[in-house]
Amino acid sequence: MKWSNILKVALNSILRHRMRSVLTMLGIIIGVGAVIIMVSIGQGVQKQVESQIAGLGSNVLMIFPSATNQGGVSQAAGSRDVLTLDDVDKIKRDATLTANVSPIVRASAQTIGGIGNWSTTIQGVYASYLDIRDWQLATGEFFTDRDLSVRAKVCVIGKTVADNLFPGTDPVGEQLRIRSVPFKIVGVLTEKGQGANGQDQDDIVLAPATTVLDRLSGRRFIQQIVTSSISADQMQAAQVELTTLLREAHHIRPGDDDDFMIRSQTEIADAAASTTQVLTMFLASIAGVSLVVGGIGIMNIMLVSVTERTREIGIRMAIGARSSDVLIQFLVESVVLSVFGGIMGIVLGLGGAELISLVGNMATALNPPVIIAAFIFSAAIGIFFGFYPARKAAALKPIDALRYE
Repeated sequence: MKWSNILKVALNSILRHRMRSVLTMLGIIIGVGAVIIMVSIGQGVQKQVESQIAGLGSNVLMIFPSATNQGGVSQAAGSRDVLTLDDVDKIKRDATLTANVSPIVRASAQTIGGIGNWSTTIQGVYASYLDIRDWQLATGEFFTDRDLSVRAKVCVIGKTVADNLFPGTDPVGEQLRIRSVPFKIVGVLTEKGQGANGQDQDDIVLAPATTVLDRLSGRRFIQQIVTSSISADQMQAAQVELTTLLREAHHIRPGDDDDFMIRSQTEIADAAASTTQVLTMFLASIAGVSLVVGGIGIMNIMLVSVTERTREIGIRMAIGARSSDVLIQFLVESVVLSVFGGIMGIVLGLGGAELISLVGNMATALNPPVIIAAFIFSAAIGIFFGFYPARKAAALKPIDALRYE
């Protein structure tokens, strides 16, 4: 038989039972569509996280106090009081592979100004903080090293704070009261959006670290130090250098554990990428089960088709058809069902991913290799699950098939 004739016979058989064929393809359609949608969601989340991590700045290294163990109870990382402004100044003075360094002194407070009050996060930093974070100013200017030395009561606010306290106006020059301390607003930061942990990065007030320590924090220890290496290639070497400097500053003896930990932007990005990849594979695996279920449905329907067309098979063999011709005919029918189902599944997946992006306000990213792989897999399922019914049809004896009622 010619391939054109085999394909024509397969299409006629499928069209003869349209509803049954559509229901048979439904498993493949849902499976392929689900794989595309799930992977698109996973890829979209991964790109969003990567974008947020890139928003941390360029070549960033973060230094935290390490975990503690008091009375047999483990405390979380960052719970120790070990980092001070002296550590920051030592890094600034002695580090050769670090371009910029700044402390981060956190304090939560109610701010009052403009049209009302707003609860936000106060961060005390150095003037180099904007360079580390690659952050720009929308209006005004940032505070200077002189403001740090004189503990000036000036601040720069994020867009969220500006929108809630000074809507529709430029707040530069206005007064912002933090607790009972009046600060002068000297600048407004450009919008940065959500961070890697989902926190609004624009809901923030930046002030000189020395002022925050003296006026708001009331303590001499700081929660974090952020630095940027001179280049991406030097990040690992800079991390080693920072470790050496801080061990020296904290008088840690050889063999003793560090009382701090250093995390690079690359490590955070790799960890986030690994997590989202596992999530994507998990979602795709669940969706892939639908493809297998769809394949089982194809095999079941093809077995029914073989039973229904037993006499037809007998007649074909009686007039000269070989067993291989019958096998190929039923195998082609199975593949056609799965391929058509795969095409419709791709349409469903593309439409579903776009709908989720628009209606669900969720980032999605289409992955062409995954779409192609899902289509090829659907065709492979047609061959795998269609082979047994096709083999059963080819194994029929013409006499027995003609006598079948």
